[in-house]
Amino acid sequence: MGVVSKGAKCNVEGCSNDGARSLNTGKVENAGLRVTSTGKKSVLCKDHYKEWKKETKDDRELERARYDKF
Repeated sequence: MGVVSKGAKCNVEGCSNDGARSLNTGKVENAGLRVTSTGKKSVLCKDHYKEWKKETKDDRELERARYDKF
């Protein structure tokens, strides 16, 4: 049972929505979101997760391309 299923709140500053996803804190901060979490993982609500996905779309595509076998 993870922290999201236990009812954790979003770790982005000023947000008190229920968490939907748990991500690496470093990756969340690199996307430009201000996080109040000090641990390895940060919890994001649905809206902030969508924002994170938009910000990191190019980086994630490049990362996937490294592992594609042609």
